[in-house]
Amino acid sequence: MGVVRGIRRREAQGRCPDILIAERDLAGEARAFEAVAAAIEAFTPRIELTQPGTCVFPTVGPSRYFGGDASLAEQILEAVDTVLAGQTECHIGIADGVFAARLAARMRRGGPCIIAPGGSTEFLAPLPITTLEQPELTNVLWRLGLRTLGDFAALDPSDVLGRFAREGLQAHHRASGTDDRLADVTDPPPDMAVSLSLEPPVERIDQAAFAARQLALELDAKLQRRGAACSRVTIEAESEHGERFIRGWRHEGALSVAAMTDRVRWQLDGWLNASPNVRPSGGLSLLVLRPENLIPAAGRQLGFWGGETEADQRAGRAVARLEALVGADNVQVAEWRGGREPDDMIRLLPAGTVELSDRQLSIFDERPWPGQLPAPSPVELFAEHAIQVVDADGTAVTVSGRGKISAPPAQVCLDGRTWRTVVSWAGPWLLDERWWDQERFRRRARFQLVDDEGNALLAYIQKGHWWLAGTY
Repeated sequence: MGVVRGIRRREAQGRCPDILIAERDLAGEARAFEAVAAAIEAFTPRIELTQPGTCVFPTVGPSRYFGGDASLAEQILEAVDTVLAGQTECHIGIADGVFAARLAARMRRGGPCIIAPGGSTEFLAPLPITTLEQPELTNVLWRLGLRTLGDFAALDPSDVLGRFAREGLQAHHRASGTDDRLADVTDPPPDMAVSLSLEPPVERIDQAAFAARQLALELDAKLQRRGAACSRVTIEAESEHGERFIRGWRHEGALSVAAMTDRVRWQLDGWLNASPNVRPSGGLSLLVLRPENLIPAAGRQLGFWGGETEADQRAGRAVARLEALVGADNVQVAEWRGGREPDDMIRLLPAGTVELSDRQLSIFDERPWPGQLPAPSPVELFAEHAIQVVDADGTAVTVSGRGKISAPPAQVCLDGRTWRTVVSWAGPWLLDERWWDQERFRRRARFQLVDDEGNALLAYIQKGHWWLAGTY
């Protein structure tokens, strides 16, 4: 069995030892996908991007013009394959709703998958309930004995609404093949649009992203005054020479300020870095955001113990001010990733890419990591800092392949000159991972040392050499 969507990283490495794992670059994906979106626009003017790499559009009008759904899909596939030039594959699905169409495109290999009108319910029925990709909801449905989308779709919608509220009802519509929000084909309300003139025109992405965040904040405030939120936003950019670029972005839920800012950044990055015949000949002079698919705002409940508090909102506003001063990519927040080494457990993400008020800021996780060091974690980490550790006779301390230490550590030298007495130590904690990867293979024994000056050190021995990993 190969690597499939949704499996853990370690399981993927076990199935395919040569796999290359990289952090997802949404901005890069958006730039690459812009050429695909431009090719699809030749067939229909109102496409909606859900995320970089995926777009949806209604086929009722275009299919009549191009000779039916099958002919339309084949022509789009041919045009996109020309743009991709063999770099990857294009998958097309046509169904009554967006959810069913996306699954149809994901499942079919080698050509478009077209579900006949009215056949989406039958197509979705045998699929597992986890296909909804809503773990909290699907865990409850599984315990209730609902194993497939068909089992869930058979429930009465009023019962689903009463038990699972609006989120459950939306999932029920998707499981039934009747999405409650299809691609919008009507013009947006003009009074809700917000615009910002850029004087002088800007040519850098970071400057445009800062302007986009201010515009998104203005739009969010305008929507909140009406007690509304939007699940779709049309972004319009205009250059100083009158060139215009318009894209619609769609979201399954309500678009937050951070989500709208990201989509403006992705769109402008794709436009400004496109081929010479597409990108603007001058700087950006105008940005416009038009909200569509307005839905009631769910609001937020501040809590006394846990949940969001007023302090969380103040912190979010402080982060926004910092981004305005030093740039969006220079303000970062910590996210728990997990791992066996201290430098593996946490990664830093730009604050603008996450919704701070909607995320759990605690970086601790209760999931076990075999081979993980005991708490507490070091407060300072070192990449490569060679040290020396010897026993009472002055002989370098070694560790056998079975984890047996040659002698207790007696002295440690951090700078090559000064020796310090080891008054306490713990270990070794053995680490042996990625044995199938010669380049990333790690086999080491880790120790905690305390010297006579009260310094607590995290050190390890690897291939006969001692290294300082961190200090407490």
